[in-house]
Amino acid sequence: MENITSIFKEKKLKLTPQRLAVYKYLMSTHDHPSAEIIYKALQPEYPTMSLATVYKALKTLVEVNLVQEINVGEGNFRYDANSTEHAHIQCINCGKVTDLENISFSALNKTAEENSEYKILSNKIFFYGLCTDCNK
Repeated sequence: MENITSIFKEKKLKLTPQRLAVYKYLMSTHDHPSAEIIYKALQPEYPTMSLATVYKALKTLVEVNLVQEINVGEGNFRYDANSTEHAHIQCINCGKVTDLENISFSALNKTAEENSEYKILSNKIFFYGLCTDCNK
């Protein structure tokens, strides 16, 4: 939590209880929840917090690079407190999104650079398949 405090101080942003609650929730889960799921999870403890406040908190957390916004192509976004570069995999049946870590995409970045006129700075890679539960 020291990290979020220093980042907000450095950016001259106010660290509100709502922003902190959204961040803590994301840090506590490996799921990649939507804003609506975060809102529902925080309702018992923060009954006066609106869905709009959750969206605003998420927007700020994304802007200061504490949270990743993931477009999973279902008309809304999911959020991930793991802001390091990594790929994701989504179950095409149940929609669950999982981190794919310990995979290096530097060779892919190099290949993309060699086959384009671009200097590759980063990538967003998504895989699709069936999770263990849906594959049964």
